[in-house]
Amino acid sequence: MDTDIIERTHIVPLAAQAQDLLGLEQANRLRRLQPKAGADFASNDYLGLAGSARLGRAVRDAVARGVPVGSGGSRLLRGNDPEHEALEAEAAAFFGCAAALYLSTGYAANAALLSTLPQRGDLIVHDVLIHASAHEGMRLARAPFVAAGHNDPQAVEEAIGGWRRGGGTGTPWIAVESLYSMDGDRAPLDDLVAVAARHDAMLLIDEAHATGVFGPQGRGLAAHLEGRETVITLRTCGKAMGCEGALVCGPALVRDSLINRGRAFIFSTAPSPLMAAAVREALCILADEPERREALAALVAHAERVLAPHGVAATGSQILPLVIGEDAPTMARAAVLQARGFDVRGIRPPTVPQGSARLRISLTLNVTEAQVDALADALGSVAA
Repeated sequence: MDTDIIERTHIVPLAAQAQDLLGLEQANRLRRLQPKAGADFASNDYLGLAGSARLGRAVRDAVARGVPVGSGGSRLLRGNDPEHEALEAEAAAFFGCAAALYLSTGYAANAALLSTLPQRGDLIVHDVLIHASAHEGMRLARAPFVAAGHNDPQAVEEAIGGWRRGGGTGTPWIAVESLYSMDGDRAPLDDLVAVAARHDAMLLIDEAHATGVFGPQGRGLAAHLEGRETVITLRTCGKAMGCEGALVCGPALVRDSLINRGRAFIFSTAPSPLMAAAVREALCILADEPERREALAALVAHAERVLAPHGVAATGSQILPLVIGEDAPTMARAAVLQARGFDVRGIRPPTVPQGSARLRISLTLNVTEAQVDALADALGSVAA
């Protein structure tokens, strides 16, 4: 057989993908994986728990008592382990909700929530800057969705009001993040709760970047709203808690609905029972070691003082953006900083809006004030 024919049959089906990647490269937007290197100004390990001795001991102890590495199946088959059940009970008690459900990732949890709970005849109103995982859930949802201006409760209210006047009779669902991952700013949660109350709406709050960092015992910016029948929160375990997976917290009916109808839950192999054991310990650390949050808050305050003169926005959170605007200079500046030993990543569209490419400076307990000072010096020289 002609070898050219063989080669063409293997290459032609991927021609569109090759062209797509070429286009990304020509636009300076091609992503590549790169190993960890330099001082950590990029991760979401805000409290420095990912490599902590206490989490390591928790996993070793779990192995010693016979907790398996793998779950062996989905939760609805044979994959439901006592560690999963114990974590969910402890998480519900810790966060103050009626029930919790543990999923493999925050992406899967957001996709499950928004593709499962809103029904035909409902409406989803989401913050325009909400995470890509929420967009994935909305893409699969039965209900239509509409974007509202960033952190604009009035825009949310107007979207719901217009829908009602147009004949909408179902349930409105308001989807927001409590702390936005690229801007480091906070949602006006109390105002959004008031909007939800006026319109008999459900409020979905993604607490991914606030859990562990803010609120009493690190219970997040929505801690005072837990337990309400109209509030559902998503709490990622792979950021400040240093583990993996996500917890959906809310009414028991939400848990039962996801177990029965949430395809991202039903058709996924259950998370490792060892990871569930690690998250259980992470919850204990949040309660036992407030000094971690205090140290991070002090680091944030210091960083805001020394980085502000170099154009870094002071957000009051551990996420400090330096918006540059165009892609190429953003990535070039990131590369220079990385070469000097600072793991600072450039963020480009579509992750952020067009024209707002930035350096996302993430503060964690994996760095010191001296390293923050050194980063400030480097930013000054790079800008010059």
